Amino acid sequence: MSLTLSQKIDQTVTNVADFPKPGIQYKDITPLFLNPQLSQEIIDAFIEKAKGKVDIVCGIESRGFLYGIQLAHQLNVPFVLIRKAGKLPPPTIAQSYDLEYGQATIEVNSTYIKEGDRVLIHDDVLATGGTAEACAKLVEKCGGKVAQFSFIIELDFLNGQEKLKPFSDDLVSLVHY
Repeated sequence: MSLTLSQKIDQTVTNVADFPKPGIQYKDITPLFLNPQLSQEIIDAFIEKAKGKVDIVCGIESRGFLYGIQLAHQLNVPFVLIRKAGKLPPPTIAQSYDLEYGQATIEVNSTYIKEGDRVLIHDDVLATGGTAEACAKLVEKCGGKVAQFSFIIELDFLNGQEKLKPFSDDLVSLVHY
């Protein structure tokens, strides 16, 4: 019996206890990159869900860059970096958001997303949804519309998708925990 893509990912992702702090069960996606065939299956699954729906792919620093740029290239659309504050040259716009302990800020080049662009926001894991929500707000500040969110992993128990539903109901997660 052949495994589903979700099962293959689940068997490849490793769990790291107490990282980055005690009590956290970290899902390490880096072993996925050791398997080019599995990585291509992941890309193909995302492309199947996004084809014809998006004009731009935005990848969130830094793990969202890893598959995000490949998605953009294979969809034949531009790839836009969403980075931590101070990492992109001007002109940029910023969006701050709350973390468990403190705040963070992300930025985008304000000229790369145009009025009416349909944007796919890609990252590796959907946890609480704060970073993806901040990215969606950046997209809207630029005049774009979030067409889809995509993640390799979604941590369902953290209810992150609730923060994203106001921006798009099209949320693709390949594995749910």
